[in-house]
Amino acid sequence: MANIRKRGNTYQIRVSCGYKLNGEQVVQTMSWKPPEGMTVKQAEKEVQKQAILFEEKCLRGQVTANVKFEEFAEQWFEEYARLNLRNTSFERMKNLKARVYPALGHIRIDKITARHIQQFINDLSQNGKNLRSGKPLSRKTVVHHLSFISDVFAYAVKMDMLSDNPCAKVSVPKGSKKEKEIYTLEEVEKLFELLEDAPLKYKVFFTLAIYSGFRRGELLGLEWKDIDFDNNIISVWRTSNYTASKGTYTDTTKTKKSQRSLKFPDHVMDLLKSYKSEQDAFRALIGSKWTDTDRLFVQENGLPMYHTTPYIWFKRFCESHDFKFCDIHSLRHFYASSLINEGVDPAAVSSALGHSVIGTTTSIYCHTFQQAQARAGDAIANVLDFKKKKPDAS
Repeated sequence: MANIRKRGNTYQIRVSCGYKLNGEQVVQTMSWKPPEGMTVKQAEKEVQKQAILFEEKCLRGQVTANVKFEEFAEQWFEEYARLNLRNTSFERMKNLKARVYPALGHIRIDKITARHIQQFINDLSQNGKNLRSGKPLSRKTVVHHLSFISDVFAYAVKMDMLSDNPCAKVSVPKGSKKEKEIYTLEEVEKLFELLEDAPLKYKVFFTLAIYSGFRRGELLGLEWKDIDFDNNIISVWRTSNYTASKGTYTDTTKTKKSQRSLKFPDHVMDLLKSYKSEQDAFRALIGSKWTDTDRLFVQENGLPMYHTTPYIWFKRFCESHDFKFCDIHSLRHFYASSLINEGVDPAAVSSALGHSVIGTTTSIYCHTFQQAQARAGDAIANVLDFKKKKPDAS
């Protein structure tokens, strides 16, 4: 039975929830304040209703007055995140604790409001929380922080510890959107010229990146058994990833639809054949020092290439040739933009990129699709422009 005490204009509701193993009684409390204009009689009637609702929540375990956010988040890491998240996502979440715990970790999860979280998110967006530059965090990083907090609260709701997730009411400030750096067609043609004198391994890596739109981890995860030389098809079945705790490791693709097969032109497959011959010759040369992993892109001993190696090599390559440097992911954007500009429909573009839903593709490349649609409108206008009359034969 709930116990109700009136303290000034506020009522305190207390519910006994049994005893701990050491004999200590567990008591849950909540405060309720009548809204303005409510009579004393109405308030006493309403507080009885609130007490019944609160007691029902306590009996269902939906109130956890003694658990602070940091303590429960650590439980979430062990009970849910470690078992269900990809290793890269798990490591990223762990890194976010450094900012989240000082702000919210000391507060009981049933006392954290949407306002608490909104103030924290605004602080990340507006103040110098980037430890390297002293600038506000990027919007993407701020979203990661909110996602972490929301995932913890979602787990609490799922476990019947809370009735709702306060993050649902929180928004991330828009901020300035950074324009994607994408090579033009002319720049890609120049890049191919420069790659002619590059080591064959890197020439193959960046040629595949341009012709496939594969993610870096997908390229590094390619194995020779994924190459169908008879039909000019390359299939993606896995990724090569890295975390500080695990080092380089093989993982599943980002989503089920990321497992895909693409057809390539003859000259790309001929380049791969040359690279295969070179790798086989080197493997025979060093003999037992070679570790056979079947990977395309490897270190000198056959082990999978480090995830940072292509980036570092490409940056130095661009600098040495006085060529504009865009990160490797920009080649994926070039690939997608090229398909869109050639009139490939969104479903096919989405499938080629390995996106789980078409909405992801249309959202990321919204501006490119709009430009392509505008050109389509101009084209049909030119075909059907009856106002332009042909000159008279006379």
